[in-house]
Amino acid sequence: MKKAGLIVLLLIGFVVIFDKIIMPFYISQGSVKVVPSVINLDYNEAERRLGWAGFEAVKSYHVKYLSNVDSNIVLSQMPEAGTEVKPGRKVYLVVNKREKPSFAMPDLLGRPEFDARQSAARMEIVIQDVQVSSVTNPEEDGRVLNQSIPAQAIVKSGTPVSIIIGKYEASPEGTNKIVIPDVLGMSLSRAEQVVANAGLKLGTVKTEYSALLVPNTVISQKPAVGSFVSPDQPVELTVVTMGE
Repeated sequence: MKKAGLIVLLLIGFVVIFDKIIMPFYISQGSVKVVPSVINLDYNEAERRLGWAGFEAVKSYHVKYLSNVDSNIVLSQMPEAGTEVKPGRKVYLVVNKREKPSFAMPDLLGRPEFDARQSAARMEIVIQDVQVSSVTNPEEDGRVLNQSIPAQAIVKSGTPVSIIIGKYEASPEGTNKIVIPDVLGMSLSRAEQVVANAGLKLGTVKTEYSALLVPNTVISQKPAVGSFVSPDQPVELTVVTMGE
C-alpha cells in the first residue's frame, strides 16, 4: 500500500511539474519572433518578407519626400529590426513618396494671423516671412493683407510663402493719405502705371523664382493693398522671374 501511494504521489508530482513548468516553457519557445530588417527594400518586397516571418506590414501615414530615393522605398520601421514581439504583430513602415503632392494655394487674405498659420501648417506650407503694415481700418488689425503666392496657384508641400499682417493705427486728423492700390497679378509695366496714377512712386522691385507663374507678374507688394500712406511713400514690388 505504501509503495502504491508513493507511486501515486510521484505521478501527481510529475503531472504538476509537466503542467506548470515544462509545458509553459515549451510553449514560450514559440511565443515570440524577431522582427527582420526591411529598411531600403521596396514596400512590396518588405511586405512579402514580413509575411514570411509571420508579421503584417502596414504602410504608415508618416511618409517622407526624398528626391534622391526611389518611390515606395522603406525608410524606417516600427518595431525596429531585432525586436522580439508576438507573432502576427503589425510592423509599420514609413515609405518615400519622392514627389511632393501638388494642391491649390489656400486663400489667406482677411484671415487672422493665427488662423492663417494653422491653415498653412495643415497643408505643410512654410510661412517664412511675416511683415506688418499699418492700416486705418480696425477690422483689418491682425489680419492677412497680402500673401506672396496668390490663392489657387498650384504649389507643393514645403513651399515657402510670405504674408503681410495689418496693424491698426488711427490716422491723425487733417493728414493727407493715399490708399495703396491693388496691383497683385498685374504685369510689372501695368503695375507701374497704376502706382503712378494713384499719386505714388515706385520703390524697389525684387524678383522671386517660380516655375508655375507668368514671368514679370507682381506677386507681392509693400505696403499692403488698402494701406493709407503719405504721397512720398514708395511702393515696393516683387515680380516673378524664370531663372533662379
